[in-house]
Amino acid sequence: MDRNRYSRVVIHRLALFTVALTLTSGATAEWKEKVLYSFQGGTDGATPAGGVVFDKQGNLYGATQQGGGSNCSPMAACGTVYQLAPPAKQGDPWTETVLHVFQGKQSNDGEFPSGGVIADALGNIYGTTAYGGTGDCVLLGIKGGCGTVFELSPPQTKGGKWTYTILYSFPTAKQGYVPNGDLVFDNAGNLYGATIFGGGKGTTCDGFYGGNCGAVFELSPPKTKGGKWTEKVLHSFAGGTDGANPNGGLVLDGKGNVYGTTYAGGARCGGGGCGIVFTLHPPAKKGGPWAEKVLHRFSGQDGSNPASGLVFDGNGNLYFTTFDGGRDNSPWGTVVQFVPRSDGTWTEHVLHTFQDNGDGGEPRSGLVFDPMGNLYGTAGAGGIGEGGTIFRLRPTGDTWAFTTLYSFTGAPDGSDPDSTLIFDRTGVLYGTTQYSGTGQACGNYGCGTVFSAKP
Repeated sequence: MDRNRYSRVVIHRLALFTVALTLTSGATAEWKEKVLYSFQGGTDGATPAGGVVFDKQGNLYGATQQGGGSNCSPMAACGTVYQLAPPAKQGDPWTETVLHVFQGKQSNDGEFPSGGVIADALGNIYGTTAYGGTGDCVLLGIKGGCGTVFELSPPQTKGGKWTYTILYSFPTAKQGYVPNGDLVFDNAGNLYGATIFGGGKGTTCDGFYGGNCGAVFELSPPKTKGGKWTEKVLHSFAGGTDGANPNGGLVLDGKGNVYGTTYAGGARCGGGGCGIVFTLHPPAKKGGPWAEKVLHRFSGQDGSNPASGLVFDGNGNLYFTTFDGGRDNSPWGTVVQFVPRSDGTWTEHVLHTFQDNGDGGEPRSGLVFDPMGNLYGTAGAGGIGEGGTIFRLRPTGDTWAFTTLYSFTGAPDGSDPDSTLIFDRTGVLYGTTQYSGTGQACGNYGCGTVFSAKP
């Protein structure tokens, strides 16, 4: 695997932070896109981390990697959690409210959110930060923390302040370092996620972050109110034929099995491997070890280096994207489907290979279904506007028809969409772009946007 391409994805969300620290395939059916909010890079935040979620009132919630404050010494990247309220009158702007500004390790707080937020039935919001907290992880000689898992609870009265709580600070790299991607709940209220590094296994994945190849963790709520959440490492990746650098965005089946992807490891694909698809099976006896099974090792021709989460359909098939690889030595990535077989193996189908001929390329986001079974996603690069695309895949018998719905063009539009999309009740799509918009404080890249798109 090309380490330059690796740093564009697995460390993609850390790129601006690192600078500060170191001082068409198918027809085009254009949808209408609208920028709901352009981040300005100051107290309002910059560079959205993952996508957005709705509450029952139609407000959107998300996180930004940067902005909010400039005092997050020593790591120099704060970040925010924000709310966007819809306008009272059609045509008016959405209104942003910053719910929390991260303060960094100097305040025992997290910093630099590295995934989207999720919400529970009570409206509480959960997410992760890549750095900060009380942990002792060291990067480039700086003790900047190992990352956190946090919760924001809505106020008791309208207009009140949200309550911010750190549920868990990763104490050392052995428990995981640099949590990444979206969290997911099980039916018992446990949270599951992944860290890019740490975990205690593997020695060659990255020299800057201690070498360990990442972990999948479970975070269990306290049995009594006010108690501590408990973390358990379900699997530590060793690199090599095992995976390396898990992506987060895990999914669970009805039996409690956990499914995910790793960006690296598996089969040789240049240097570090093409990545894998894996499942973790819960122990037969409480307290026993979880068992990992590698479902697939990518070869390059079928895609390589998956950087997104996964989604199930109603038949138990898995869908996700790969950042790289594809048929005819394409470097632009794929959309893949995995179908379970009765013997416990899985059959892979490449639904689309990106060519950057209008369809985009280098997808890093997960996929979402509409009620008719069509798949929607974003590609972070390429397209007619060269700022990435929104696409749809429609099942048509034994094949899937690919359509580019929208091409991002850069400022004042967004660019580099990096989030799993969501639908509202009327079929409108919502997501974020990491860059562009109207913000001027983020240099040539712009500060990112929240957008909607509809036919």
